[in-house]
Formats: sequence, structure tokens, C-alpha cells
Amino acid sequence: MSDTPPISRFPVPELKDLPADIREKIIAVQDKAGFVPNVFLALAHRPDEFRAFFAYHDALMLKDTGSLTKADREMIVTATSAKNQCLYCVVAHGALLRIYAKNPLVADQVAVNHLKADITPRQRAMLDFAIKVCLDSAAVGDEDYKILRGHGFDDEDIWDIAAITAFFGMSNRIANAVSMRPNAEFYLMGRMPKPS
Repeated sequence: MSDTPPISRFPVPELKDLPADIREKIIAVQDKAGFVPNVFLALAHRPDEFRAFFAYHDALMLKDTGSLTKADREMIVTATSAKNQCLYCVVAHGALLRIYAKNPLVADQVAVNHLKADITPRQRAMLDFAIKVCLDSAAVGDEDYKILRGHGFDDEDIWDIAAITAFFGMSNRIANAVSMRPNAEFYLMGRMPKPS
């Protein structure tokens, strides 16, 4: 018997039992990362939803248009996931944020209090908006758009900030409801500079 808690309250299928397309996606992630993030295994419980989830995830997070950097995108996920108390997403996306930002401190800072984080005024405005969308989207108004435009965000960027926040709000709720556990590998990623 293992002392390690399960990664989900729901059954986690064996890789060999998954549909070929899902198995191939998981193997590709494993080849790139060196491990399989638990979200892939937990969501594979429902293959159709797995496909839909990752199609939208990839459309939001892997796009190469707009002014949001990969670090900006991960910063939004980390800050808003903290507001939703999602351990999995704060840990996993905080690791990606540290790597993309090349900053071992930033993820912890934005997860606890983005107003005290060592980030740019532009990033602070981005997170102010994302957190408003996360906690009180009905209150978003023209003034919010004016502030963001003043920091160089266009309407497509603003849509991205809102969509990333909303998508991960759903993800946070699923992860919390199924007690999805972050992989141990995420905790140390990006905290120490890689040797040259």
C-alpha cells in the first residue's frame, strides 16, 4: 500500500486503455516534460471532455498572436487560481510561470498578493482585470477597458485575459472537486537557475 494520496477522487485510466489520440497526446507531453502532469491522467477519465478541455486550453495558452507573453498567460492562471484556492493550478502553472519569466520569485508573489509582486505596471493592470473577472465579472465596465488600453492592451488581448481567467475558473473548480493533486516535480521547477 502506498502512502501517496491518489491524484483524483475518480478512477485514473491506464495509459494502455486510453483512445489512441489521447494516449499519443499524453506520451508527447511526457517526452517533452519528463513526466506526465496529473491533469492529463485525471481528465482522461472522460475522453470527450479531455479532448474539448485541451483543445480550448491550447487555443488560449499556445497561441502566438496578441501581446500576451507565455509568462503573462501563466501569471493570469497563477493569480486567479490562487483566488479560487486551486492547489493544482497554482503549483503547476506557478512552475511554468517561473520558467517562462525566468524568475524564481514571481509565482509565489502573484499567488499571494499581486499588488506586492515585483511585476510591471502593465502586468499589475492585467492581473487587476483578471482578478475582477475571476471574482466579480458582472462589475467589469468601460473603465476597466480604458485602463487596459492605457497599458497597451488591445481588445483581442483583453478577450484573452478574460478567456484565460474564465477557462481556468472552470479548471480550478474541477480540480478542486476531484481533489486533483499536483505532481511533486512541479514544486521545484524554475526555482533554481539551470547550470550553464
